[in-house]
Amino acid sequence: MRKFKKIELLAVSVLIALPISAKKKIPLVYDQEFTGAGYAAPAFPTVDESPAIPTLPNPFEFSNSSKKVKKFKDWSKRRSEIIRELYHYEVGEKPMVARENIQATLEDNTLTVIVTINDKSLTLTSRITYPEGDGPFPLMIGMSNISLPRNFFSDRNIATMNFNMNQVMAHQQKRGSEPINKIYPELVENGAYSMWPWGVSRLIDGLEIVGAASKIDMAHIGVTGCSYAGKMALWSGAFDERIALTIAQEPGGGGAAAWRVSETLGNVETLGNTDNHWFMEKMWDFKGEKTANLPMDHHELCALVCPRALLVLGNTDYEWLADEAAYVSCVAAREVWKKFGIEDRMGFSIQGGHGHCRLPESQYPEVEAFIDKFMLGKEDANTIIMHVDETLIDKEVQKWIPWAQVDFK
Repeated sequence: MRKFKKIELLAVSVLIALPISAKKKIPLVYDQEFTGAGYAAPAFPTVDESPAIPTLPNPFEFSNSSKKVKKFKDWSKRRSEIIRELYHYEVGEKPMVARENIQATLEDNTLTVIVTINDKSLTLTSRITYPEGDGPFPLMIGMSNISLPRNFFSDRNIATMNFNMNQVMAHQQKRGSEPINKIYPELVENGAYSMWPWGVSRLIDGLEIVGAASKIDMAHIGVTGCSYAGKMALWSGAFDERIALTIAQEPGGGGAAAWRVSETLGNVETLGNTDNHWFMEKMWDFKGEKTANLPMDHHELCALVCPRALLVLGNTDYEWLADEAAYVSCVAAREVWKKFGIEDRMGFSIQGGHGHCRLPESQYPEVEAFIDKFMLGKEDANTIIMHVDETLIDKEVQKWIPWAQVDFK
């Protein structure tokens, strides 16, 4: 049987954890999609203008500045910079939509959302599966499907629904010919990982519009998916602050795995060797040795979920998933939650010995703890989770994170 270890990480001197009481002052979720939308965008140097950063960039350091995030109130601005860098270099901008451009109805437990831009419309539909009772119920949204055991939700009176990605963009998009292109013809270069999260956000808009009739507890919405849909869950949770819990299962390259680390590994999904339908084609300017010139990396994609809750699940049996890169990325990202004294809101569990997208029973308690705490409000659930296969324990992590001294016990 595969050996599996819990690791403990302590940030020393560089980051000072706040007292436990601090988490009570920091929201778990927001009622806005993007609270930092009003901040100005940073400068966007070209691949030749951008300096090479061989290690993971410091998520606390503001773009084009020597200033750093010192307090939680600084994080919203820094977070907005990272979002806009991901828009510019990787996936394209995720459009905001004014409420007057959205109509929503709920009939026979099916939510219908119609978005109209310049007299062109796109329709989203999703059936909600409700527990018995009047609600309001927490809601888990599956990216195409929920790969986690269904009883995790049915046994806890949590409603579920699936996002139909094809109503926005196909898995292998034909640029300019997708449903989203009817209302945004100018965004033909966008990758799927800005457009699919756009669709998830519009479903949340629809729930807000129908109001109490939705029977959904809007403060306890989660997203989950596996593989390419695990990436979709991560990007959706990163971009929409109304999502309280993100569970990204085996997201691989383009998800939690840091591009820079993946570049040093074997047969894995690197920046230059991923699906070009999912990203903007200009991202390939940074392939190979130029990956080090990318101003940000995917530990910062993960960190965008902060201060909300994130659980990343990995599977070391599949080399392509680049879980060594995900491990480094998760350790680095968790420093952001730790900075604000809310490290119980970010966890990772990377374990082999099971099929792709087939959650092993050994990970059940970890997933259930995150669901209990962040969808049901059970504060006694233990979500200090940092588990990795022994095959990863001795991997060099500190060299990738020079901006934080991380001790391993």
